[in-house]
Amino acid sequence: MLKFYKNRYKFFALSGLLLLIGILATIFVGIKLDITFKGGSILKYSYTGTVDLIKAEDAISEAIGIDVTCQETKALSSDDLNLVVNVAGDEALTPDLQIALQDALKETFPDITFKLENAQLVNPFLGRELFTRGLWAILIASVLIVAYVWYSFRSMSGPSAGVMALVALFHDVFISFFVFVVLQIPINEALVAVVLSILGFSINDTIVIYDRIRENERLTGGKMPLPDLVDLSINQSLTRSINTS
Repeated sequence: MLKFYKNRYKFFALSGLLLLIGILATIFVGIKLDITFKGGSILKYSYTGTVDLIKAEDAISEAIGIDVTCQETKALSSDDLNLVVNVAGDEALTPDLQIALQDALKETFPDITFKLENAQLVNPFLGRELFTRGLWAILIASVLIVAYVWYSFRSMSGPSAGVMALVALFHDVFISFFVFVVLQIPINEALVAVVLSILGFSINDTIVIYDRIRENERLTGGKMPLPDLVDLSINQSLTRSINTS
């Protein structure tokens, strides 16, 4: 049986280290925002063949004087691939810049024919509005979770159980957010969905472990020492937690 209680300070130190790395990365590396939050133009080209995305980004950025990001997607109705070019900016890409962009692709990949499928201007307000609403949903859900855990486990120190459940919840959420920062994954509306999913799994695991502690305490008549009670309950829930994560 794994000794979680005995090694709790090691786990605290590991969590603290991961959070510190994430905070430092946020300060010194910065958060990479998706075009849905920055605004700009999205151009989608269909093509067949192989495209080096890094070469495409460098060639386009040099040609139009704006940093861009490129993504490759699969067309739904054919075997063609799509090159999605994200160009940050407050205004739509001008026709001259679109021509310069396509010329850069032709010069860099002369054996590939690129066909412009669509071009659209992205308003950052919509992305920010969605993100703000998602944050409100997370905050409201967190308050309700604390209240629920507080009431459900009032027999085993309800207030502290609720607060610790919230601490565990935000720990998991921040670790996930810092993964986006460290790996420089663009922050977009998908992050809200990720956070909400993690919120559900995290609080579910916490409640299951609390329930095991309460049940084991009842079965042993409250005679089992706290370290053994905690270790037994976590080990009983460990396989389930791993499988559902």
